[in-house]
Amino acid sequence: MAKRNLDKAKVAKKDEFYTQLADIENELRHYRQHFRGKTILCNCDDPYESNFFKYFANNFNAFGLKKLIATCYNGSPVVGQELPLFAIDEEGKEKKVAYKVEITEVKDMNGDGRVDLADVRYLIQNDNNVLSILKENGDFRSRECIELLKEADIVVTNPPFSLFREYVAQLMKYEKKFIIIGNMNAITYKEIFPLIKNNQLWTGPSITSGDRKFWVPDDYELRAAGCGVDETGRKFIRVKGVRWFTNLDHKKRHEELILYHTYSPEEYPKYDNYDAINVNATNDIPIDYDGAMGVPITFLDKYNPDQFEIITLGIGEGNFTPTKKYQKFRDPITKEYVSDKRDYLLYVRDPQGKYLTSEGYRLNKVYARIIIKKK
Repeated sequence: MAKRNLDKAKVAKKDEFYTQLADIENELRHYRQHFRGKTILCNCDDPYESNFFKYFANNFNAFGLKKLIATCYNGSPVVGQELPLFAIDEEGKEKKVAYKVEITEVKDMNGDGRVDLADVRYLIQNDNNVLSILKENGDFRSRECIELLKEADIVVTNPPFSLFREYVAQLMKYEKKFIIIGNMNAITYKEIFPLIKNNQLWTGPSITSGDRKFWVPDDYELRAAGCGVDETGRKFIRVKGVRWFTNLDHKKRHEELILYHTYSPEEYPKYDNYDAINVNATNDIPIDYDGAMGVPITFLDKYNPDQFEIITLGIGEGNFTPTKKYQKFRDPITKEYVSDKRDYLLYVRDPQGKYLTSEGYRLNKVYARIIIKKK
């Protein structure tokens, strides 16, 4: 039991990324029309630490929100200067507790003539109806948090990356609108891709490349390149492949992708085991080809459902059915037989390079591809 709790603590610490306010502002400005009269839930957010909570609390009146709810997981590490809440257990020892904050109005509580986060902090500290201790641990899967989820109209947060599949599954189960942040590779998850294909989930407009900076707990081990300590003394890491995921519509999703390349068999080789051509970059999609095309998963950054149809994901036999089964598959370097690669898209390449060899052909295994067609 002790080891299991330690493992959970390690996972919680690894997942404890605090999103920068600038990234939140850049994304959420595209959805203001969706917020009016709505109850917003931030269910992976310590109100003292979360920029999601601060953003909505500071804009509560401007957005015309009905209610703002934030919940804190009791295993969350401490970041920055704010202190967590503690309770006394049966043995008389302090223990960190999970809590929730519910706000239904924000007004000038401290009498300074303006309405801002200082008034929200005053509310939390002085109004017993705003902050309350949760009986359970504040995990988004707990009964208490599920009841809050049922009440919410829109969920906005940075969920634990390691629990992304489970988190999204819960949102879909309760038919919630959401704006959440996650890793681009989630697109290839067998639980996530069908939602993308069926236009139940798509990427947000503000992040399409590069890495993003996240604050991490003070005791987080900074091992990777790009990690460090900022001018305020807070630790941060940089994470590549970050994207926003949502099911709220936005204007960029309906912008037409301008195509200008023309098709040629030399520039767009066909896959050896699937009836589609390979396109190495979204901007290289040919204007004059109407068949199936395999494009990188970053295509979703420019995906317009009015312009393109998503057919399948070109990785894993659970997604696509290869048209060819290989009897032999030998590594051209080691000369040893390797496992059958039918669960990847493969295409013939020139004899140069370290390609897999099958039936006399040198074949290249491409990275994950989304198979699309023009409408």
